[in-house]
Amino acid sequence: MRIEVNVWICIPIFVVVYLLTKHVFHKLHNLPPTPFPVLPLIGHLYLLKKPLHRSLAELSKRHGALLSLQLASRQVLHVSSSLVAEECLSKNDIIFANRPNLLSGKYFGYNYTSLSWAPYGDHWQNLRRISALEILSSSRLEKLSHIRLDETRSLLGRLFLSANENPNQILDLRSELFGLMFNVMTRMMGGKSFYGLANGKSEDGKRFQDIVTATSKVNSEAGIVDMFPNLLWLVARKLEKRYAAVQKRRDDFMQEWIDELRADGLGDGEGKKTFLRVLLSLQDKDPEYYTDKEIKSLSLTLLHGGINTSVETMEWAMSLLLNNPHVLLKAQNEIDSLVGCDRLVNEKDLSKLSYLQCIIHETLRMHPTVPLLLPHESSKDCKVGGYHIPHGTMLFVNVWAIQNDPNKWDCPQNFIPERFEGKENTASVKEGLIMMPFGSGRRRCPGENLAMRIMGLALASMIQCFDWKRVSEELVDTTESGAITAPKAQPLMAKYHTRSIIVPHLSQI
Repeated sequence: MRIEVNVWICIPIFVVVYLLTKHVFHKLHNLPPTPFPVLPLIGHLYLLKKPLHRSLAELSKRHGALLSLQLASRQVLHVSSSLVAEECLSKNDIIFANRPNLLSGKYFGYNYTSLSWAPYGDHWQNLRRISALEILSSSRLEKLSHIRLDETRSLLGRLFLSANENPNQILDLRSELFGLMFNVMTRMMGGKSFYGLANGKSEDGKRFQDIVTATSKVNSEAGIVDMFPNLLWLVARKLEKRYAAVQKRRDDFMQEWIDELRADGLGDGEGKKTFLRVLLSLQDKDPEYYTDKEIKSLSLTLLHGGINTSVETMEWAMSLLLNNPHVLLKAQNEIDSLVGCDRLVNEKDLSKLSYLQCIIHETLRMHPTVPLLLPHESSKDCKVGGYHIPHGTMLFVNVWAIQNDPNKWDCPQNFIPERFEGKENTASVKEGLIMMPFGSGRRRCPGENLAMRIMGLALASMIQCFDWKRVSEELVDTTESGAITAPKAQPLMAKYHTRSIIVPHLSQI
């Protein structure tokens, strides 16, 4: 009995000593502020809720914009200040240019060799150069602009026919936008589309959409295992088997596509300008480096990264417009004034539609698609904000918190596109990085130019051709789902009617 009593007395003493020791150790090593206490094994995980970016933002309000967190086995630096973000992604850009070793990078990143997950170095720099100069350059995108126009017109045609058949129907806009982006990306990738006016979705289209869904699902379940890689080894083994199975489906899909294109020959003219044909041309010149694996890795990065993020942003934009009909009307008037009603809007018109650009920027400010960016990791010790940051620290830059900071933005919770009028660059050195929905520094998203083109064209086209309304008097629900990205929790449903002045043009599609 005496032994049992002693044990029960020792346990709380041990816990108190542990907590105090951790706290003193933290202070002695000049680490950034950290919430107290840091619990054994789980660290600060007990403080986090979904959605993660909002939960971390609340912690920063209490403990500081530069926050050190222990998430189980991971040492994390959370940044929610524009000035500190500038220090991390500009001054210390090379140091924070690495990625942490997470399950997604191991499997979907081809063992940390993909553009998204490769460590900073010669290989990553070459992938970045290929994507910037060969795949996503302005000249390449211009040569493929007919694809984006064709697919946007195809969407307009589908909506026009549906509106004629049933003027009172309620449209699932997320599904339509996914079909648009899926076709845009697959046609630019390899000249193949999967959705159409007559046939709906092809078998290959269904197959790839299932792969996209499976990819998102397994990624959403990996977080806790990534934090406890050793402790949860049994759970990790089961999850890794699922990762491997999904990755095989992804890999097989791309390999079949590559084999099909290779069998057809690279060809000349327009066909050769698609992304896959460009990569296969590079393979002919240097087969040892441009292997099928490298081509599949880069292609899957572009496909998965390009589709969902653009769909989510356009869905948020339409949700905000439906909740603010005066903004929608102002955008429509701008298009009518600068483009006119004697033709449909095209990509070359976008530079003139300044208010539309303001709408997109304001949407990206309020709802960045990757609110914490993809995590960075420090390659060596450094200093941030005067504090010591150890080698191997995972960096979370809370873009959502920075872009919704009331100290930097007036009424940040309100949708006010006018705040961007006359402001082409908001990421000033003086104020830090106050606007960076595509990231910053070496790891900045290389697909920004493409995203802005297709989102601008799609939104301008839908606004020009149709009058949009909410399905009821209630505002559109703007609840976010808790994931790596931050889509709407519920798909956007909307009512729409064809504008009479545009009917002659839509009837010719």
